[in-house]
Amino acid sequence: MPLRLSVVMIAKNAADLLPDCLASVAWADEIVLLDSGSEDATPDVARAAGVKVYTNTDWQGYGIQRQRAQAYATGDYVLMIDTDERITPELRQSIQNVLHAPAPGAVYSIARRNYFLGRFMRHSGWYPDRVTRLYARTDYQYNDNRVHESLACDHAQVVALRGDLLHLTCRDFASFQQKQLNYATAWAQERHQRGKKTSLTGIFTHTLGAFLKTLLLRGGVLDGKQGWLLAVVNAQYTFNKYTELWALNRGYSEKA
Repeated sequence: MPLRLSVVMIAKNAADLLPDCLASVAWADEIVLLDSGSEDATPDVARAAGVKVYTNTDWQGYGIQRQRAQAYATGDYVLMIDTDERITPELRQSIQNVLHAPAPGAVYSIARRNYFLGRFMRHSGWYPDRVTRLYARTDYQYNDNRVHESLACDHAQVVALRGDLLHLTCRDFASFQQKQLNYATAWAQERHQRGKKTSLTGIFTHTLGAFLKTLLLRGGVLDGKQGWLLAVVNAQYTFNKYTELWALNRGYSEKA
């Protein structure tokens, strides 16, 4: 008899994304969604699909919110996904194979195919973009990071699954830019609180490095126009992170 699977997600104002996401995981034993205070129909859409919906608006970062969401799950294994992600049929089969015969103590990584301005990227550091998302519920949970949170599983065997996780990273460029700015601000605040510092030289060397790394080292040039644009976007994101940290270091920003 296979182990039970809980699909767990956090969400806010994702009513337009949810139907396709939920349809791709409708085969799971349960789906748990923790809403962060949506102003649209996100909770209603989820409930109509049979999802167990909870709410917590005390936002302390992505890591802690994922921990809270996982606490509501009851399955043997957790599959943590986002509302802008979809499980492909090949990945579904791989996950179901794990539930029938899991490797003791292992966690499972999944290749994401990231969508950027009309194209699922194949290079640029955006594919296979492996993320560890399938794991035993009672053995692991996410770390406390406010952004770029990840599963705390330092000593676990990581097994790569077959099949892709489709990630609608950038459907709308303005919204994507706003999300990137929010991530950059949270990153800078977290580093500042930990006593990290940077300089003007550091800002520009990291920015140039991000551009060259995406375009050349990660093969962004092979992704055509989108590869060049993504290299600029990654450089901009890096510039925003380090400039905000620089401003916080010197008291030029009120965010702390």
